[in-house]
Amino acid sequence: MNDSPHLPRPSLLTLLGPGLLVAATGVGAGDLLTAGLAGSRHGLTLLWAAWIGATLKWFLNEGIARWQMATDTTTLEGWVDHLGRWIRWVFGGYLLIWTFFTGGAMVSACGVGATGLFPLSQDLRTSKILWGTIHSLIGAALVLLGGFKLFERLMAACVALMFLAVVATAVLIQPDWGAVTTGLLVPRIPPGGLGYLLGVLGGVGGTVTLLSYGYWIREKGRRGADGMRACRIDLGAGYTMTALFGVAMIIIGSRVSIQNGPTVALELAGQLAGVLGPTGKWVFLIGFWGAVFSSLLGVWQSVPYIFADFVFLHRNGGTATVPPDLSRTAPYRAYLAFIALGSLPLLWMSLERAQLSYAVMGSLFMPLLAFTLLLLNTRRDWVGALRYHWTTNTVLVATLVFFGYVAGRTAVANLGRLLG
Repeated sequence: MNDSPHLPRPSLLTLLGPGLLVAATGVGAGDLLTAGLAGSRHGLTLLWAAWIGATLKWFLNEGIARWQMATDTTTLEGWVDHLGRWIRWVFGGYLLIWTFFTGGAMVSACGVGATGLFPLSQDLRTSKILWGTIHSLIGAALVLLGGFKLFERLMAACVALMFLAVVATAVLIQPDWGAVTTGLLVPRIPPGGLGYLLGVLGGVGGTVTLLSYGYWIREKGRRGADGMRACRIDLGAGYTMTALFGVAMIIIGSRVSIQNGPTVALELAGQLAGVLGPTGKWVFLIGFWGAVFSSLLGVWQSVPYIFADFVFLHRNGGTATVPPDLSRTAPYRAYLAFIALGSLPLLWMSLERAQLSYAVMGSLFMPLLAFTLLLLNTRRDWVGALRYHWTTNTVLVATLVFFGYVAGRTAVANLGRLLG
């Protein structure tokens, strides 16, 4: 009999749960639609970017787990303890702005997805607003009343739904599997394809929500070298699934011609009806809804952890002393209310503009994360035997350079479109 409270009886959900949460939260409307548009514009030539992007995010999340397994503190706590007062103010202000725009993108995407399945009004814009509000409030209620176990089960169900629906749609399209293999294994950048390449590479797998992984593995009680091995396994499963979503959406997009507009998801579903019949349309819409609602639910549940952690660190003068269950604290619940209600005004913005705002804010976080992980995980006196070695350092430096470049291009291009 295992008497340790930190080692529950192993099951598939126990072993892979945090990785599945990463996949469900990190795959949102923007990632799916960017990949779909890349396929529509450039066929199967950018398939390789989906798994390369997932691999880069694996290294970043592995670094988050590495720090936590070595120190029993989250990455945010490591920032505050070791990198100085500046990180608190930079990240605190950024988190508030990121939350507002990300929440708006999530509720807008849920409104569009649900409207495609069951419109509440003949005016699709009104239906989107109504459905977005409903999804936001239901998501908050599930997080507040259900606890982590219910959240984990709901997310696993959403992952299964979106995985089966989106991947099944890609298979039913019956692509040229030889061309698929070539697209996966032969890196090519088609003429005019650099922007979509950066979108697929940088968008797949989440941004600030990568920090959430630390709180989910804390719920599982993982520690030390054994915990590190478990994290590498479930992150491998989660990012394999993330890569498959991206690949499937590029394949789906390659068979239709779609425009980058506010109803792109519904337009894509409508064109799939011509390729696969009405069944194909509904299968895709169900998968799209599963993807965007699971992403909303993941953000609603996890980002208040980050805020509550930040608040208690600030109260304690920068020392990593926080309550054992942040989800029961007043800052957690207040931030959940801020996400659920504060994001609703962005429902009056088009899905495209909401996603552009989210893309700008999300892209700015990745260079910060890569840079700080390099600072934290290369110090033997901080992480001991789990410190980075030269191979991982090389990958992280390349990741830092890449995401720095992506952040610059994304900010310049999308800010221009937003202001225009």
